[in-house]
Amino acid sequence: MFHHNQRMPPAIGPHRLPNRVILAPMAGVTDRPFRQLCRRLGAGLVVSEMVTSDPSLWHTRKSRLRLDHRGEPGPRSVQIAGGDAHMLAQAARLNADQGAEIIDINMGCPAKKVCNKAAGSALLRDEGLVGEILDAVVAAVDIPVTLKIRTGWCENSNNAVRVAHLAQEAGIAALAVHGRTRRQRYHGQAEYDTIAAVKSAVNIPVFANGDIDSPSKAVAVLDYTGADAVMIGRGAQGNPWIFREIDHYLQHGEHLPPPTNDERARVMRDHLEALHDFYGDHMGVRIARKHLGWYLASRLHLAPQAVKSQRAIFNALERPRDQLHFVDELFRHATAHGGRHMTTDGISAA
Repeated sequence: MFHHNQRMPPAIGPHRLPNRVILAPMAGVTDRPFRQLCRRLGAGLVVSEMVTSDPSLWHTRKSRLRLDHRGEPGPRSVQIAGGDAHMLAQAARLNADQGAEIIDINMGCPAKKVCNKAAGSALLRDEGLVGEILDAVVAAVDIPVTLKIRTGWCENSNNAVRVAHLAQEAGIAALAVHGRTRRQRYHGQAEYDTIAAVKSAVNIPVFANGDIDSPSKAVAVLDYTGADAVMIGRGAQGNPWIFREIDHYLQHGEHLPPPTNDERARVMRDHLEALHDFYGDHMGVRIARKHLGWYLASRLHLAPQAVKSQRAIFNALERPRDQLHFVDELFRHATAHGGRHMTTDGISAA
């Protein structure tokens, strides 16, 4: 029988993960409803979207929602971002007081508004500051601290291995590496040589991140890099089933059948209801639009033109119940026509 990669899932401090598939923190995406959904569908660890390290901004509605972890199973991992060691240490303490069980430091986000403030992946240009931040945050809390980085600032400054050494020396409990430079943002192909080099340079758990969108890709990346786990970001958008699919493939060497139309409808409905509930009707309806767009694009076998027209219809809906009705109708047509490809009006074509 296939015993690929049946290594023990990694531990982050005292927390042994149940498997080797992790949801990456994504600003504006990994809110509590999405984290809970991914956890339910097999993610071994979920990381909250980025919380600013400036506590004076935490009273905003956006930050309050980002800091809300009620009802989530542990270990609860919260990502903080910033460029000031003292402020990040304070943010780590405040989050630990609020129930975080793991603090994750973001040095991987390529967003301009983050990088312009010398935070996220911009920090990779200043290794002295990186060391100072890591030391300060690890010293500030008695829970594990993890770090997410990119391979470097640009192709000529690939310093991930040096940063990994700094992380290990500072007492970082695990390290996630996105296989792109800051300059690449999300363009081009992720490369895994740097992740392999980081893995062989340090003894702490290393998580491989970047372009992992299927069970076979996950296995290939784990084999190539020797990483302890894969971290899935954009591959989970519209496809939260990816976690259980990868986990099953790692354990058994066989592909799970794709979710049935019934399950897809139920998951999408539950997700929309959770968004309406969490954000309230007005915001929830708006945030549901991007998620529904991803669901349409990723797994419903719609032609691109059909995705576009379905999204336009959905995006015009203003009430939660109309959004839920849309999902019901989408799948009612699909089921009635044997679940084959849907045409532009949402009805399957033979």
